[in-house]
Amino acid sequence: MARSFDFLGMGGGVAGLSFALEAAKHGTVAVLTKRSRSEGNTVYAQGGIAAVLSPDDTFDKHVEDTIVAGAGLNKKSIVEITVKEGPDRLKALVAMGAEFNRRANGEFDLTREGGHSKRRIVHDGDVTGKEVERAMLAACDEQKNITFFPDSTAIDLIRERQPGGRVQGAYVLLDDGRIETFLGKVTVLATGGAGKVYLYTSNPDVATGDGVAMAYRAGAKIANMEFYQFHPTCLFHPEAKNFLISEALRGEGGRLRVK
Repeated sequence: MARSFDFLGMGGGVAGLSFALEAAKHGTVAVLTKRSRSEGNTVYAQGGIAAVLSPDDTFDKHVEDTIVAGAGLNKKSIVEITVKEGPDRLKALVAMGAEFNRRANGEFDLTREGGHSKRRIVHDGDVTGKEVERAMLAACDEQKNITFFPDSTAIDLIRERQPGGRVQGAYVLLDDGRIETFLGKVTVLATGGAGKVYLYTSNPDVATGDGVAMAYRAGAKIANMEFYQFHPTCLFHPEAKNFLISEALRGEGGRLRVK
């Protein structure tokens, strides 16, 4: 028997939860997560969130830093949207209950990360993603229209049979081994990246690219796959699991040395 919702979202990171919170204003929302509700790239994000907040910083400087860091391959119009909307999106997180480090005067404790010419990084220690995830999940829990389905792995999207037919939902493997049909008037993929298809990555084990593969099979055009993020400060050790050494170290003056 199919489960039907107005909106079906796959992924419980900042993208999936942002969608769920907005969609809940208009109808019922199902959020599928492959493992626990919070397991994904968002909760492991470290350094912080970049936004123009200090009087000696400007949108133009932030845009320039971003394009330089992207070797000029960025789409400038998208960079400008991201930069200019950044402060308001940050305020929305704070209003949602997210707490970030502040100085004695109550202002944000702005730091730097690699690629930034100004202090514009708002952070919660070095576990910023964990705090953002916590606040957003708490906000979702206050919405009666949002239902989470943890340990639920989407297998494939369901499409209408005719060419170009719309996506109607997904087949989902539940934690008890059953496969169920989830239907949504709107279906959104917010499943993160595919870092774990590579041998060495700072991505968590859950980032295996399922959403990209499902979208491709459904007929979506896939582009810019070469731009998966690789951190230059990922610890490699033959007997230990890889993990990211925060970019904030480089922003505050740390140097990479090759022996």
